Amino acid sequence: RDEFGKLLERERISSNEHLTRAILRERAATEEERQKAQRFAKQLEEKDRELKKHDAYYKEQLARLEERSAQFYKVTTEQYQKAADEVSARFK
Repeated sequence: RDEFGKLLERERISSNEHLTRAILRERAATEEERQKAQRFAKQLEEKDRELKKHDAYYKEQLARLEERSAQFYKVTTEQYQKAADEVSARFK
């Protein structure tokens, strides 16, 4: 019985050691995953800031192009009207 008890005690200790190691491995893996998630979150925030910066830049460029287009349209319309008036005046 004494030897059987000692054997059971060694098995219990061995099982506890395996369980402790497994828990420690799991904690390490969980911490690594948490750190990885934090890195990805930071990268995502950086990409989001970059996209917002690009969005603002392109909106500004679009506004400039629209302004130039409106000016060009105004000048072209004025020139067309002037030419039409001149033709009408000539052939009255």
